[in-house]
Amino acid sequence: MSNPGDLFFSRTGMDRGRVQATVDDALKGADDGELYLEYSQSESFSFDDGRLKAATFDTTQGFGLRSVAGEVTGYAHATDLSEEAIRRAADTVRAVSKGYGGVAAEGPARTNRKLYTDIDPLGSASFEVKVKLLEEMNAYARAKDSRVRQVSCSLSGEWQQVEIIRAGGAAYTDIRPLVRIGVSVVVEQDGRQESGSFGGGGRGSYEIYLQPDYWHDAVDEALRQALVNLDSVPAPAGEMTVVLGPGWPGILLHEAIGHGLEGDFNRKKTSAFAGLLGERVAAPGVTVVDDGTIDGRRGSLSVDDEGTPTSRTVLIEDGILKGYMQDRQNARLMGVAPTGNGRRQSYANQVMPRMTNTYMLGGDKDPGEILASVKNGVYATNFGGGQVDITNGKFVFTCTEAYLIENGKIGPAIKGATLIGNGPDALTRVKMIGNDMKLDAGIGTCGKNGQSVPVGVGQPTLRLDGLTIGGTAQAA
Repeated sequence: MSNPGDLFFSRTGMDRGRVQATVDDALKGADDGELYLEYSQSESFSFDDGRLKAATFDTTQGFGLRSVAGEVTGYAHATDLSEEAIRRAADTVRAVSKGYGGVAAEGPARTNRKLYTDIDPLGSASFEVKVKLLEEMNAYARAKDSRVRQVSCSLSGEWQQVEIIRAGGAAYTDIRPLVRIGVSVVVEQDGRQESGSFGGGGRGSYEIYLQPDYWHDAVDEALRQALVNLDSVPAPAGEMTVVLGPGWPGILLHEAIGHGLEGDFNRKKTSAFAGLLGERVAAPGVTVVDDGTIDGRRGSLSVDDEGTPTSRTVLIEDGILKGYMQDRQNARLMGVAPTGNGRRQSYANQVMPRMTNTYMLGGDKDPGEILASVKNGVYATNFGGGQVDITNGKFVFTCTEAYLIENGKIGPAIKGATLIGNGPDALTRVKMIGNDMKLDAGIGTCGKNGQSVPVGVGQPTLRLDGLTIGGTAQAA
């Protein structure tokens, strides 16, 4: 992408020519590397117990200089955006390529694609408007139902500017907005308390989230979940047929399968999918993609944190493993092309291959037909936390909204259900794929090696046979 107005050099007074010369010298003999410049502003508001509990504003800036020689990486970073600090960093990273004699990799291709606005979301509404929104959400929830005991609302925004400078003078820039809204409701009836929540967001301004139609729906959904859970019964335990709802349940796909398809784990052969390219790893009809090119989505990027344009990468096609998500280093070492999945939490972190928006494509079954096909099972529509072992794909996920399926119909809500299984094995147990593929509402955050980045997930309604349910009641 083009450089919009020398954002960093006009702000800091650094000379672009001298900084470029320092980068060129630092990366001599290296296979790859870059100077990554970052400036971001962020804010967050939290409203709880009928009052504004916290309002924060933060400004962050810094750089990271990386030199890559084979499998070895030299990395130095600092908050000081100055020529002297960058020169000191160059002295540090130069050591990894000393005597190495590598050939600099060709830089990323350029596009004119832009997936989100440059508008600063922090300035798209006043402080008073943002606080008023949270107050109104709280009042609306409490007025909806007398059983509401607690309402927690949050709003956050970020405006991030990055520039990636490579040896030879190529520079790639991006301006990235990000917003998120959330609400959680606790209800009580006959001494029993239950909760429900909803969140949404994306790369844009606050405008859509300030609209009453949006936040009314958000509060209604959180309250609906809480009231459903008031009538829940103990979850069954045992091996059962499970139907997963569309949208956010794709978080199971993200965690149990997505991480295992990242390039670094497969290059090092620590993934359950390592060495299986071209082989069947899922049931027929299962197609999984990672797509960082969807306009305005939370996980989308016009370019990744190495300057590579993001792409729509087919990972599994009709059950056959087709590829992995790659940053530049792992792609080069594996002899394939980078896919635009090189991401970092901030200038202080090194790049890793990470997911963007990862989802399963829809099939040809009506969701009602899928439910009707199950005599006894569990219908899971919402998930909380989970744990996954990348090396073998084993996972445990907590259901925050789930129901029994009885004779092909949705039965009572259940509480305390966990899904237990193995990601690669679960893919082979997919029996029916719905025609209702949906992306999540924009709340996903992915953790890996201590770094967190925004992501998206999605899937259609799915029927999986023979998954293990952990609960407190015996399966029928």
